[in-house]
Amino acid sequence: MSDASLPLAPAPAMAAGGRRHLPFWLGAVGVAVLVFVALRAIGNDYGYFAGYFILQYVVLATAWNILGGYAGYVNFGAAGFMAAGAYTAIALRKATGLDLLPGIAAAAVVGALLGLGTGYLTLRLRGVYFSIATLCLAVVLQTLVVNWDYVGGSRGAYIVRPREVAPFTSYGEYLFLVMLLLAVLAVGIARTVEVTRLGRGLQAIRDNERAAEAVGVPTLRLKLVATALCGALMAVAGAPLPYYSGYLNPEGAFSLAYAVNAIAMPLIGGAGTWAGPVIGAVLLGSLQQAATVTISSALNLFIVGWMLVIFVAVAPRGILGWFRRRR
Repeated sequence: MSDASLPLAPAPAMAAGGRRHLPFWLGAVGVAVLVFVALRAIGNDYGYFAGYFILQYVVLATAWNILGGYAGYVNFGAAGFMAAGAYTAIALRKATGLDLLPGIAAAAVVGALLGLGTGYLTLRLRGVYFSIATLCLAVVLQTLVVNWDYVGGSRGAYIVRPREVAPFTSYGEYLFLVMLLLAVLAVGIARTVEVTRLGRGLQAIRDNERAAEAVGVPTLRLKLVATALCGALMAVAGAPLPYYSGYLNPEGAFSLAYAVNAIAMPLIGGAGTWAGPVIGAVLLGSLQQAATVTISSALNLFIVGWMLVIFVAVAPRGILGWFRRRR
């Protein structure tokens, strides 16, 4: 066999891998289309905004799970990465006039670089020390934003958004569709990570990092990839936030709710799986929206706290783990 033929050897495996992923992507797109068509048939703008709220948490929980679920590194800085994405979109809008989609792309780049830099500086720490370092990152970013007058500083910043974007019936519908596509993309990325060598390497790190290093797993490189992906997806989740609310201040951007929900949703759904964060985000996001409409949004963290207590006591491996144990 000649050397020239060697690069063609992996082709059957690549084709088989593509066929293995195809049903997932077709199913995900099909579900997304059904959800969008159902909400359009209902014709209520609140449905779009509630759906956006839930889908935002799907992206955030999925992003957290890449580092926290697969690799076992608990990240308390979710609010910082989300806010970085939101303020990147605001800064780009003020500097160039570019709208939502370029803002999301810029947020992904900034989030990935921020995650990469943070990972390089903190991933040599383990356990609670790494978690405290990520929490400190969020505090540092909030301090920078509060003193950055270009993006509004402590006063906050306004985004004047159009009433509608053709061919959509309202801007809320457009915003929902953007977040729906981002959620499908985020879950697809997480599933791809899970079933590839990257995911298996991260799981080895979670189970026993020293043993993984001993058998030749490039632990630092894999963790840096995970932090970059995690940071990019968290920033992407935050980029549409100023367009969703029309106004953003540091208190709202760095809300404790984002950090708590980012951890709680994967744990309740089943951390370390691509489907667990989706289940947890849909469940908790729906309950929080119902509480906001019927009682008060002040109950949101109360709901999350009690749900965590219940699941830690009844199903410590989350909903997926509970069902697998009962088989």
